[in-house]
Amino acid sequence: MYYHSTQDKSKTVLSAQAIAQGISQDGGLFVPESFPQLTADELKAMLSMSYRDRAKLVIAKYLTDFTEEEIADCVDSAYTVEKFGSANPDPITSVDYNGAQQNLLELWHGPTCAFKDMALQILPHFLTKSLKKVGGGKDAVILVATSGDTGKAALEGFKDVEHTKIIVFYPVDGVSAMQKHQMNTQQGDNVYVCAIRGNFDDAQTAVKRIFTDPETQAILADHNMMFSSANSINWGRLLPQIVYYISAYCDMVNLGKVKLGDKINITVPTGNFGNILAGYYAYEMGLPVNRFICASNSNNVLTDFIRTGVYDKNRDFYTTVSPSMDILVSSNLERLLYTMSGDNDVETKGYMDALKSCGRYEVSDSIKEKIGAMFWGGYADEDATKKTIHDLFDQQGYLCDTHTAVAVSVCDAYIKETGDNTPVVIASTASPYKFSKAVLGALDKGDSPESEFDMVEQLHEITGAEVPEPLANLRGKTARFSDVTDKDKMQSVVLSALGIAE
Repeated sequence: MYYHSTQDKSKTVLSAQAIAQGISQDGGLFVPESFPQLTADELKAMLSMSYRDRAKLVIAKYLTDFTEEEIADCVDSAYTVEKFGSANPDPITSVDYNGAQQNLLELWHGPTCAFKDMALQILPHFLTKSLKKVGGGKDAVILVATSGDTGKAALEGFKDVEHTKIIVFYPVDGVSAMQKHQMNTQQGDNVYVCAIRGNFDDAQTAVKRIFTDPETQAILADHNMMFSSANSINWGRLLPQIVYYISAYCDMVNLGKVKLGDKINITVPTGNFGNILAGYYAYEMGLPVNRFICASNSNNVLTDFIRTGVYDKNRDFYTTVSPSMDILVSSNLERLLYTMSGDNDVETKGYMDALKSCGRYEVSDSIKEKIGAMFWGGYADEDATKKTIHDLFDQQGYLCDTHTAVAVSVCDAYIKETGDNTPVVIASTASPYKFSKAVLGALDKGDSPESEFDMVEQLHEITGAEVPEPLANLRGKTARFSDVTDKDKMQSVVLSALGIAE
């Protein structure tokens, strides 16, 4: 299995190189040359498998330059009961919302209480093995831009991993108090965290620029270092996410929600487009999917794109109660455009160049038609998000976070608009306790305390929902990091954090 750059498919590498490098030198993203197929017999056999065994089967189809033993070691080290509380790290909880059943795929039972753990607990194992194959003895510098959850999950996954250093940037006013506390109290001798004055798109743009800057790359090489990524631009981050959609389908069959071979719908709260893209890649492998429902918050650039074929980031940016989705440049959409264009790297590069130069592009009629056939876009504003949290708890006694609420709300709107009653799996992406202030406000049970951890306690008292131990244990921890920088100074911050003088 080889991987091409979305912007120059003559650039061909094996998976170890794609994972170690993170992003192609031309600025494109690595994509598999083709999608390995999941046969009907394999899908049937997976019904009786554990999550780990399902993961090994799927991952082996893509990491063909890894041995069976290497893949097993990665999987078995990542998905432990100690880290996820169960041998099944992604249980499904079914609720009836406004008269329709919605099946919530709970992806937040890992050590940082967000869906990013499902990929970022295994990525360090992928990366260390990849570096041994292609790294030439260099240390990897993991550079991360985060809208909240990726940062903590990456820090936790890479802390004290040999031959790696990790630097995380987040928007100073664009994450929840709990997310900020999680990152700034991170332990590990190889970690560094810094806020930026700007939003997530500013951080992501600067990180991609630093990644592909030849001068910076040369400086790192002189110190026996190389850049890599823990964002979903890294193939090693995206691949594990394919697994949980396939595993969820198997669980839906085992739960009697669908018969083997029947189609499902998949709803994903979407910002950077990686999570929903992983579901689409599972579909390309043969997973029976009818429709992908792309759920946005007030930053609804993806909703407009899916409905019109025009991607336009020239719009107001909103800071919302679902901050991990406060994104106007959805980087993984580039991978979908490449596939939908028939692997046309020239066309894909043209769209990305237009986005850089004028913040806007319009896809061909062919791509628009293909996307419209598989994706439905909708969004939930702040009022709809809060109402969904309130109503879901009121109707079912189920407490969800703000991002999951966006997905539930948009899925409800989709069902009402289309009448499509195909069984649906909704990606539930974070513990509600990561966003206690917003969730408390949505429940409307009186004034909230000022302290984040007092809010957690009050939310628990009101709802009885269990507080995840990793969050409860943060109380009283002192912040290690408090730096804030301007977005145009991030490169200097990186070199300084690495102990390299410019």
